[in-house]
Amino acid sequence: MSSTPMVEKIEKAALPLFARKGFDGTSLDKIAKSVGIKKPSLYAHFDSKEDLFIGMLQKVNRDYRDFLKERIDQNRNMTTEQQMYYLLKDNSTYLKNEDLGLLFKRFMLFPSLKVNDTSHEQFIESEKALTEVLIGIVKVGKEKGDIKANEDQVIDAYLCLLDGSFEQLFYYSEVEYEERLKNAWGIFWNGIKG
Repeated sequence: MSSTPMVEKIEKAALPLFARKGFDGTSLDKIAKSVGIKKPSLYAHFDSKEDLFIGMLQKVNRDYRDFLKERIDQNRNMTTEQQMYYLLKDNSTYLKNEDLGLLFKRFMLFPSLKVNDTSHEQFIESEKALTEVLIGIVKVGKEKGDIKANEDQVIDAYLCLLDGSFEQLFYYSEVEYEERLKNAWGIFWNGIKG
């Protein structure tokens, strides 16, 4: 489906509703009211609430892949450690967006049964995009001798560290989060550099 100004307006209105109320708790009536249109007008752009939600997840994934590409291009001349660390921090900052972060948290941890398969597929796509970026960084890091640990173990540990830091972001102040991230990063880096 091609994006039009009205589609973008609908998605923009739906994002905070889905993020805060969940898929099941968000009605098309609420979305239409937020946009300032009648519910039947939504059907000119989306076949159903599921269609709207799936389209939003796909858009979020495209935006995330663009974000990753931008970060990699920006950090290309950094050391291996800096590239990995700032990618971790940048991911957390990206997900710190209140609506986006809530949407990720809600639908990756507690997906609605009606869209569970789609949510899982979109999660796998975003993780695959991140993993491809990490594999590139780790391979170069191993060639340079910066990383000694097994590539698969590095990727798995990194993803767990990312998931944990994402969770910390929601529970602690920025100062506490930064301190915890630095401490966890130090242990992680010392473990993979061998």
